[in-house]
Amino acid sequence: MVRFRATGVIIPGVEARIFKPDTRSKIGEIQVKGPTVMKGYFRDKQRSDEAFTSDGWFKTGDLGTMRDGYLYIKGRIKNVIIGPRGENIYPEELESKLNEQEIILESLVYEWENKICARVFLNYEIIDKNYGIGKMGSISAEKKKEKLLDEIRKLVNSQVSSFSVIHKLTEQKEPFEKTPTQKIKRFLYQN
Repeated sequence: MVRFRATGVIIPGVEARIFKPDTRSKIGEIQVKGPTVMKGYFRDKQRSDEAFTSDGWFKTGDLGTMRDGYLYIKGRIKNVIIGPRGENIYPEELESKLNEQEIILESLVYEWENKICARVFLNYEIIDKNYGIGKMGSISAEKKKEKLLDEIRKLVNSQVSSFSVIHKLTEQKEPFEKTPTQKIKRFLYQN
């Protein structure tokens, strides 16, 4: 059975736990153990020791929660933004909401000067089809694009906690540079 926003259930033979879950959100590090989990890094004891707990659980580096046997991944530990009063803000959740918008192909959320910001790579084919931006002069097209971005920012902000609101939404003119596994190289876009 599928659950909305759930990653799925844990496969038979694999154990999963949420390590040190937050008392309110129940979110913690996802750790796994089982025959399909790697034994360690080849000829690299130090990295292997860092990747596993002393009792043999693999530290995935992902944050999540489990409900009724379903796993919900919230983001990566290294990407979490700490809010002004210590709240955890998960960029991947905000990116998911941004990416639901028809005119956005992909997005990247980050912290800049203690504010949540986002870069978005736009789908000009859809923007032109729906708004005729290709037939506008450059000034009119720029104003229309800015209006659309502001509307999206307000829409997303209406769906998230007050500490997670996006203060600035900027267009990413070129596709994001990615790793070989097609993940955005976050460190390149932090300002």
